[in-house]
Amino acid sequence: MFKNAKWIWYEETGNINSYGEFYSAFNSCGNETVKLSCDGDYALFINGRFVSSNQYGDFEHYKSVDEIDISKYTINGKNHLAIVVWHFGKSTQRYKKYNAGVIFEIYDKTGICLSSNESVLSRKSSTYVSGFNREISPQLGFSYKYDATNEDLWTQGQVKGFNCSILANKNCVFVPRPSKKLLLGEFISAKELYNDGKVRIFDLGKEYVGLLSFKLTSPCVDNINISYGEYLENGFVKRIIHNRDFSIDYVAKMGENAHTSYMLRFACRYIQIECNSDTVIDKIGIIPQYYPVKAKEINSLDGAYKEIYLACLNTLNLCMMEHYVDCPWREQCLYAFDSRNQMLSGYYAFEGGNFEYAKSNLILMSKDLRNDGLLSICYPCGIDLTIPSFSLHYITAIKEYIEYSKDISIINEVDFKLKEILTTFLGNMKNGLATTFTNSCHWNFYDWSPLLDGYIPDCEKGKIDEMASLLLLYALRSYKKICELCALSFEYENIINELSINIKREFYSKERGIILTKDKGIELANALAVLTEATSIEESKKICELLTQGDLISCSLSMKCFVYDALLKVDKEKYKSFVLDDIKKNYTPMLKTKTVWETVSGKDDFDGAGSLCHGWSSMPIYYFNIL
Repeated sequence: MFKNAKWIWYEETGNINSYGEFYSAFNSCGNETVKLSCDGDYALFINGRFVSSNQYGDFEHYKSVDEIDISKYTINGKNHLAIVVWHFGKSTQRYKKYNAGVIFEIYDKTGICLSSNESVLSRKSSTYVSGFNREISPQLGFSYKYDATNEDLWTQGQVKGFNCSILANKNCVFVPRPSKKLLLGEFISAKELYNDGKVRIFDLGKEYVGLLSFKLTSPCVDNINISYGEYLENGFVKRIIHNRDFSIDYVAKMGENAHTSYMLRFACRYIQIECNSDTVIDKIGIIPQYYPVKAKEINSLDGAYKEIYLACLNTLNLCMMEHYVDCPWREQCLYAFDSRNQMLSGYYAFEGGNFEYAKSNLILMSKDLRNDGLLSICYPCGIDLTIPSFSLHYITAIKEYIEYSKDISIINEVDFKLKEILTTFLGNMKNGLATTFTNSCHWNFYDWSPLLDGYIPDCEKGKIDEMASLLLLYALRSYKKICELCALSFEYENIINELSINIKREFYSKERGIILTKDKGIELANALAVLTEATSIEESKKICELLTQGDLISCSLSMKCFVYDALLKVDKEKYKSFVLDDIKKNYTPMLKTKTVWETVSGKDDFDGAGSLCHGWSSMPIYYFNIL
């Protein structure tokens, strides 16, 4: 990917939450392109003008390189390149810690005109405060503090306090950026709702995802806190939610200030500013970022169904960043199960099926490396945590991608990972059934519902488990379909048969006609029994009757798809209206936000941390298309 460029940094080692600024002049004569990669995130400027930001989250053995056309920003002759790099330096669920560094190369129509090396000037950022230790959430990682009193014109070549760069110790395997860069929309100005002179509340009208941007005039140097959220509580943004802090700090200089958060992506409807002086907020809002897709027209729906569809579509778009994310406000993480729902919805929602984007998500997940053969909780992930059941859902996501896209080439990239997952689960069996995993890194989660959230005492580790067994059977059937589509041999037929027999023997109650979980009937387990054909046709019919009567422990919104699929598998005509009515009942309360929620309880769930924009809840798009 690079011919002469070297990894560089502004000091010998990168500290936690540190910011570097890199400058070089170059001469050019047209058609310029920059190739760029970094550890963390970056913002690129040419001749003082912002060009691009946001590194693709990746691994060193799968290191993404952005290729950016900068020709409209350059002039003939001398030009100024400036890059701010944010090195997180602390592992989270969406970042795996590596050594700090940036690497870049500029090409014009004659060849290479600039490569990163020791001659590039660099310094610790004078405005972004390195070492600022506030974290937004365990998933998102660090917030930031920006000191406008130290601003200078370094992006335009007036460099002060810069020294030659130091070579960084990094060894990466480069790949072209797997997904397209996000596009920037027109600035959305927030409307002021409240102003008591110290606290101001602004409303964007609905949730947006993108770059916070503002202009203000301050009578003095002032420490300003800017918080954001999806809702107001008692008229104010709920900045602190348990161990989360949804805010940044901005030190305003006296006079006019202008700032755009090019690297930290905001997702919110409301913005709150707290300052100590009579600061005038000239404007504040969001520059939306969006992935370049085109939605299919949907003409067959009206009324509440159309509104629900549009809310799901809006949510799906808001949850498309470098990869699919679960919720843009609180986490911005790629989960195997969440993204499976998002991909399946996207195959119907977008022109062309959006297959290239889905594939990039699936391949990124396959690059995750764990000693236990499972997938980490998110990707890229720097902490030792996994939801084993989500590894099984990944197999289903691969099957569905191949079915819809007809692209069997993906199997060359991911088959080793599918086999690793199956080998791990098969090696964790006892008496012909799957068991829960035992290490502290294993979260035996299946659903946000009673008995299935994976917490002790609901989950007994190392015990035979009906959910693990059913999902393993479901994944094996998915892998069998993959092998059929890709003309591969399937080696697990005997295991499918034995597992089906053992599940029914161990967990099915003839007296009650259901699969039991700790002597209780839950929707999700029984829906999976139908889908995996662990129960007979007649037994499945009885289970479906119970699934519509409300007597079983209900599953959460994201897992309703398995209930709907079970009903439609047994009798599509009979249960079509039930599925549509259930969607209408659950989703109608969400129409006021124009997004779909993490659970039916919305913001009140998870002790006030429930997301009002969550990609895994977009599944009505799928059902409105197939029914």
